[in-house]
Amino acid sequence: MDFGFGICLGFSASDLEFIFYMPIPNWIRHHFPKPETLVQMKSIFRGLSLHTVCEEAKCPNIGECFDRGTATFLILGDICTRNCGFCGVKKGKPSQVDKEEPKHVAQATRQLRLSHVVVTSVTRDDLTDGGASQFIATTNEIRKINPRTTVELLLPILDLQSIKRVAVTYPEVISHNIETVPSLYPQVRPRYNYMDSLKLLNYVKKITPSTITKSGFMLGLGETVDEVLSLMEDLKEQGVDILTIGQYLRPTGRQLPVVDYIHPDQFMQYEEIGYSFGFRYVVAGPYVRSSYKAREAMLKCSAKPYEA
Repeated sequence: MDFGFGICLGFSASDLEFIFYMPIPNWIRHHFPKPETLVQMKSIFRGLSLHTVCEEAKCPNIGECFDRGTATFLILGDICTRNCGFCGVKKGKPSQVDKEEPKHVAQATRQLRLSHVVVTSVTRDDLTDGGASQFIATTNEIRKINPRTTVELLLPILDLQSIKRVAVTYPEVISHNIETVPSLYPQVRPRYNYMDSLKLLNYVKKITPSTITKSGFMLGLGETVDEVLSLMEDLKEQGVDILTIGQYLRPTGRQLPVVDYIHPDQFMQYEEIGYSFGFRYVVAGPYVRSSYKAREAMLKCSAKPYEA
């Protein structure tokens, strides 16, 4: 079954005016989903009271991904307790955890016939385990009714005990985005610590060596080439298998401005450098995001003979 999404979900009229009138290079182009697919996909998500990061974060790949019938589920609601400078997800006081959400994600996975599902969440500082229990429950529910579907978890910062609890459910991929170089953390991720992200990735690989680990970051926020290379080296030292590199695109006028648009040729150079560093799979480009072609990346790194 082939689904398609084709308009910018979640954008207000003022946001659209900002996006379409800001000066951008000619290699930045949006792919808009087909209206009929948009309606069909929204019907599935809303019918099960689900959120997707595709919509909430205003991902530029929403058209391409929804047209292929893929999406990244956003669990633990749609309101984040942190206020990152780059992110379009709503901030504030989140609602109570929906105990039915894991089952609903599994049901949507079946309805969409997904062979690989990506699950992420808003950051929930109000929860004692940061939401680890919901990740575990969601993984278990997906496997219960979709035994052939592979699972990828894109985790927020969690304490080591919670990370271990999630990791030993053995999802095929555990991901955590480093997002940017350390010097930009005060502006881009003011309530995060660069070293904490490295420790999370290292710990996952240490306790579950067979799990594929993944991280990604954005360019265009004011980083230097030397800082990018140093960041790539740091990630490789943590045993990261998959690296994604994309262009920061300002979701709305409320987020940090774009400092620079990186040319596609530069992205190709970073991709080649990533492979020279020893990453098992690298994808870099203006529209690349951490979940972009996630199943393809997983298959490239997997030692198991997953069926196409």
